[in-house]
Amino acid sequence: MGKGSTRKILCFQADMLNERLDLLADYPFARLANLIAGATPRSNEAPVAMSVGDPQHQPPAFAAEIIAANADKWNTYPPLQGVPEFRQAIVGWLERRYKLAGGTIDFETQIAPVAGTREGLFIAALLAVGRAKGGKPPVALMPNPFYQVYYGAAVMAGAEPVFLTTTRATGFLPDLGAIPADTLARTAVFYLCTPGNPQGAVATRDYIRKAIGLAREHDFLLILDECYAELYYGDVPPPGGVEVAHAMGRGPAGHPLDNVVCFHTLSKRSSAAGMRSGFGVGSPATMTALNRLRSYSCAATPYPIQLASAALWRDEAHAIENRALYKAKFAAAARHLGKLPGFYSPQGGMFLWVDVGDGEAATKKLWEQAGIKVLPGRYLTKNEPDGSNTGIPFIRIALVHDLDTVERALARIAQVL
Repeated sequence: MGKGSTRKILCFQADMLNERLDLLADYPFARLANLIAGATPRSNEAPVAMSVGDPQHQPPAFAAEIIAANADKWNTYPPLQGVPEFRQAIVGWLERRYKLAGGTIDFETQIAPVAGTREGLFIAALLAVGRAKGGKPPVALMPNPFYQVYYGAAVMAGAEPVFLTTTRATGFLPDLGAIPADTLARTAVFYLCTPGNPQGAVATRDYIRKAIGLAREHDFLLILDECYAELYYGDVPPPGGVEVAHAMGRGPAGHPLDNVVCFHTLSKRSSAAGMRSGFGVGSPATMTALNRLRSYSCAATPYPIQLASAALWRDEAHAIENRALYKAKFAAAARHLGKLPGFYSPQGGMFLWVDVGDGEAATKKLWEQAGIKVLPGRYLTKNEPDGSNTGIPFIRIALVHDLDTVERALARIAQVL
């Protein structure tokens, strides 16, 4: 086959693909690899990757024991909506965590298992983004900086991503009062993460109440990404969408969770990222539709993993221990980096968001001089309409390793910066 024929085939293949794929930029970690390509760390110590939010704590041993004890079920297709034990354990955790009365959440109709929050966040946009509003594409609101899945889901669903700036001045959360009325009128989904990634800001009850109010008023779906809900460092757990919505009362269609869906995962709470186990909770109408869409597009969580997941949701001791480990690491960060002008301690999550003046330059310097890999804030942030980028001065540091590794890495970061 000649070169001309090969080119024709490649052109044909490109033409048959969804053109929206062209709108997806390189993932941040691909950009990071290009930034530091060819640079060799001069440090004598082993390199430490603090660029990815990859939990390194070990999950409780009983999870693996339950999976092994149910190995005979690997040859069985699991129910897409989850076995009753799994859904009941989730509802029990929701009621304990958010101080809800028993029976507030119906385990039969309001829970959807997902393969980690990433899957749920993506398909929720496919569920909610519909036809054009007022002759214009529907809008997907999201914070800026943003989690890449929000953007990818919006683009592939056919929505126009609209980025809401979050800075120290806004409390690192979108300014809900600054969203133009015509934008709200076109909004189909609004992604909101609390505690946030990367800044670790926690939305108050009043803030969540206002966001839900906007969703009900303008008839869009508020997608609350609460994957870091159990990683908080104050005395009071962060509020969640489930408890705020129920306190507000019935929505437009008669249910407290109308226009709201919340996603949780065991990846952060239990350091069980490899299990790919999470869930969404919302109104019966929303979750029935979500499970219907999942039946066409997603694989069900394996039976042994559902049973292990149920045990993890029922157990609080390991979650408390996990949170204490992160709290100790953030205390170490304050000791090592607290004198930096751009340092602050986040309210939750697993990241530091540090103003270093030039995030890309600092990232290269840390890799070359200390063998520490962090992520430039620019790679998580879209340009503003005027071309500026609020993420340029920042780096994101993931405190995911054990305390000793984090202590030594922070000392190297402090020495360089």
